[in-house]
Amino acid sequence: MAAEPYVPWVYTEPILTERLRLRLETIDDTDDVFSYQSRDDVCRYLLFEPRTRDEVAERMLRNGAATTLAKDGDYVQLALELPATEGRPARVIGDSYFTIASLEQSRGEIGWTLHPDYHGRGYAAEAARAVLRLAFDQLGLHRVIAELDPRNEASIALCRRLGMREEAHFVKDLWFKGDWADTGIYAILRDEWLAANRSPAAHD
Repeated sequence: MAAEPYVPWVYTEPILTERLRLRLETIDDTDDVFSYQSRDDVCRYLLFEPRTRDEVAERMLRNGAATTLAKDGDYVQLALELPATEGRPARVIGDSYFTIASLEQSRGEIGWTLHPDYHGRGYAAEAARAVLRLAFDQLGLHRVIAELDPRNEASIALCRRLGMREEAHFVKDLWFKGDWADTGIYAILRDEWLAANRSPAAHD
């Protein structure tokens, strides 16, 4: 019998990586998040159009209240914060999304968005690895997928860096911004993640 996920998981404190602080979004992040969610190039492969500042502010309040992973559809949207340094205030440069796709199938889904000014520095991969540790070490999930637009070469490259493999390419299955678009599915199993990262299971 498959092991059941370790739920509920409740956000209590930021997740720290080498360079980032992953934390809940707050209304104070509105300007930082608006600076990239309002851009056409950022939203090109996302399910939403560029957002207004008011739309971003509403999202900050909603996402900040999502603190628990306990059932299908529960999610956390974590701000990727560059901590303050001498001469530079803290700044949110992107976000990482994680949801429980199916408790019965022990499956989660991951996603990410990064301000283009910070591309090419490994920030998205650093944050995504922290979220995968949450999924596999703390939640004990069996499998995590990423669903993306196959034209999004940067996200595909990130999936591969994370050890995720392409498992499906659905052709014109999604009505997307006025036209039919393809969907790609990438995935990684817990055993594969643990083997690649030599990370012991948190609850073994």
